[in-house]
Amino acid sequence: MRIVCVSAPGGAELFASQLAHGEDPRIAVWQHGLRFARPLTARRDGEDIVLTVQGAPHSHTHVRARRPRGLDPDADVQPGEVPQVRQRIAAYAIVSSARGLLATQFSDQTHVPGQWGLPGGGVDAGEEPLETVVREAMEETGQCIKPEALVDVQSDHWIGRAPNGVLEDFHAIRLVYRAHCAAPTDPVVHDVGGTTAGAMWVPWEDVRRHRWTSGTRSLLDRHLH
Repeated sequence: MRIVCVSAPGGAELFASQLAHGEDPRIAVWQHGLRFARPLTARRDGEDIVLTVQGAPHSHTHVRARRPRGLDPDADVQPGEVPQVRQRIAAYAIVSSARGLLATQFSDQTHVPGQWGLPGGGVDAGEEPLETVVREAMEETGQCIKPEALVDVQSDHWIGRAPNGVLEDFHAIRLVYRAHCAAPTDPVVHDVGGTTAGAMWVPWEDVRRHRWTSGTRSLLDRHLH
């Protein structure tokens, strides 16, 4: 992923650099003497994804970024085993409708089976992130959605085992969009046998007490009003 920092939407470029493996975009901006004000766009440029963000002068307070989790205690690393380096860029959506907030339930192929998160998944080769959230929402929930804006970027870095057993030095970058569904229907999981076990519209009055993952809950706390 390449990160481009500008002074304002459509404004002057302040810097551009390749995001290193394991590097948090907010830290990348901070190291250039700026504050990560907000994400603006994410688009494909050949084989790379270009993340454009707005930067602003900071007040010399410490930037808060997620620390690397290090080695997963359940990884059971064998002597001489070297983790495969993998950076995964994914796109997710906070989808609203008259029926509530769209949620997907993690299957037993994940590390959080039974818990709930947002529709989304990995950006495929040649795919725009906006196309990813539309495709994933249809595959995981059967809903036709319209992305409206890029609202957040999450970065997480750890060493652990993938569901297929491979030991990975894993860097997850999550692009989070706000989206709307104008004609919500009863959710249906079309991608059967994957990481999604179920889907539902969570009524607005139940959103705060729903069984979300910690990462999803923090996103909703920031972006639901």
